[in-house]
Amino acid sequence: MRRYGQFDSCEDAVQEALLAATVQWPDTGTPDNPRGWMITVAANKMVDHIRSENARRRREENLALEAGADEYVGRKPGEDYTPDRDDTLTLLFLCCHPSLTPASQVALTLRAVGGLTTGQIASAFLVPEATMGPRISRAKKTIKAAGAAFVMPPEQERDERLSVVLHVLYLIFNEGYTASHGEQLHRHELAAEAIRLTRAVHRLLPGDGEVAGLLALMLLTDARRPARTDSRGGLVPLAEQDRTKWEPEPIAEGSELIADAMARFPLGPYQLQAAIAAVHVEASCADETDWAQIEILYRILERRWPNPMVTLNRAIAVAMTQGPRIGLELLDTVGADRRMTDHHRLAAVRAHLLEMAGDLPAARAAYELAARRTASIPEQRYLTARAARLT
Repeated sequence: MRRYGQFDSCEDAVQEALLAATVQWPDTGTPDNPRGWMITVAANKMVDHIRSENARRRREENLALEAGADEYVGRKPGEDYTPDRDDTLTLLFLCCHPSLTPASQVALTLRAVGGLTTGQIASAFLVPEATMGPRISRAKKTIKAAGAAFVMPPEQERDERLSVVLHVLYLIFNEGYTASHGEQLHRHELAAEAIRLTRAVHRLLPGDGEVAGLLALMLLTDARRPARTDSRGGLVPLAEQDRTKWEPEPIAEGSELIADAMARFPLGPYQLQAAIAAVHVEASCADETDWAQIEILYRILERRWPNPMVTLNRAIAVAMTQGPRIGLELLDTVGADRRMTDHHRLAAVRAHLLEMAGDLPAARAAYELAARRTASIPEQRYLTARAARLT
């Protein structure tokens, strides 16, 4: 934690003191004595590598077929090149070139490194696909015109690009964990690639707390994946998941990472989200979830890094601690944000809170609206089934 002099105000110091006092870690070990956290990290890395290597090669082959290597940059004459070298990390930093706007950096990286379609990227940005396509094309031309070289940037420039790199990896993981389109809830190869790339950045920058926080967030979230679908591929919500199916090794590794990062580095948004994920996985069942901790963490996150999705998630925590009507009042502030007006998650959360409040006709209508707004088939089926159950 930072010293008091590093905070913007006394209130910030109090809030982060609350955070330090409320975030508890599993009884099986502590950051100083992690006897219950022992895992085979080398084995995990090998598993991640095996899972993602084929996906990476397919992505790079598809990219090569779609566009020549000189679409982004030209290799310098006489520059050494090893065909089997993994250039993904270099490409990742290249796409975050300072000649691009932050939005274009993210969009181009999702396309070139993450392998997402233009439609998936548009969904992540909450903009129409017709807007995103030209943006990506302009970004490619801008990088080429800037004369960028296909090499890792110098240290100072690399650090300047890091926040965009982390945001891109975050979006790639999210698309892999919950696909925005199609028949499958997960795109495991995409999530695994995001974890692999984040591990690579963590090895490159082991002293960055936000890199460690993002890796911890991915591991703690992905550990729940085996329990998120039933035998037919249908979505199983967090409260109904069989927690014995959660994977213990990434939970242990992620918990150790976030405990260490929050003890050693200035607090950041990825660390806070990882801490929230850690609180969820600590609970042996849904009824034991410490929603008070989660609400405090979301409140700090919303105050320091405001975002409508953060407020939406805090509304759920508020509903669990103070009642659904209070959560719905907070949700109304999210609905006023034009970026969220047509987003299916806003309608889905509203439906859930209305159901908790006992307003079943309104809940049913909101579930039906959410189902119409999502392009994910598993989410459509789940939301439609929830609505039908209230009929």
